[in-house]
Amino acid sequence: MVKKRLIVSLLWRDGFLIQSINFKHTNAVGSVITAMEFFNAWEADEILLLNVTREDKNFQKFLQTLKELSKYCFVPLTAGGWVQSLERVDLLLENGADKVVVNTQAYKTPEFITAVAQKYGSQCVIVSIDARKTGEARHEVFIDRGREPTGREARAWALAAQERGAGEIFLTSIDHDGSKQGYDRELIAPVAAAMKIPVIIFGGVGNWEHLAGGLKISGVDAVAAGNIFHYFEQSVRQAKRHLISVGMDVRIPDNFTM
Repeated sequence: MVKKRLIVSLLWRDGFLIQSINFKHTNAVGSVITAMEFFNAWEADEILLLNVTREDKNFQKFLQTLKELSKYCFVPLTAGGWVQSLERVDLLLENGADKVVVNTQAYKTPEFITAVAQKYGSQCVIVSIDARKTGEARHEVFIDRGREPTGREARAWALAAQERGAGEIFLTSIDHDGSKQGYDRELIAPVAAAMKIPVIIFGGVGNWEHLAGGLKISGVDAVAAGNIFHYFEQSVRQAKRHLISVGMDVRIPDNFTM
């Protein structure tokens, strides 16, 4: 059986590591390079670096950061943000990424997903879906960093992305982002239950039990979090200890102690 994964999400804006609440960037919390060194030492399963700069600028600076991070990263490293072409996919992979995250371009041009999958394999392409509740039991997909509504329901788009060749789905609740109230089960459960490919969930973690709760949702393969990991000493290791203590089937690092 494949182990459940614990993923650290690092949000990069104009060279700084930042926090996010409902997709609004609140404050810088430190150096991305320093954070990477800690998360490596604390045994994260994967690290996700997202360029959340509001405008398409500083892409070269993001590549430089990614290249530097890859020197310190000893777990799978995924990168995304402003991935609008195969050329940019090439550059991310050439500068240290193992996988790429696509969002707005994938929605606007679904054949882009297929093109990336055909060139590098489905395991390389993660389709990011940002959604918020817009009606009773309805969660609508938003693109362009959560600013543009699409009118499409999250589950329907996830299934279409899977059909196009996505290797994983990265599902984020805009409503729960930064809320510390736990994952958005109402959004996640119907999407995860419908998928044949891995589903990573993000948005809302305020304590370690929220991670365990997310992994208990049927169809969820990995939990990701960002803000919580920046404020606790040995935060990833603490999270792993909790997940193991409540019986979650996660990877146990070498020399790991409870």
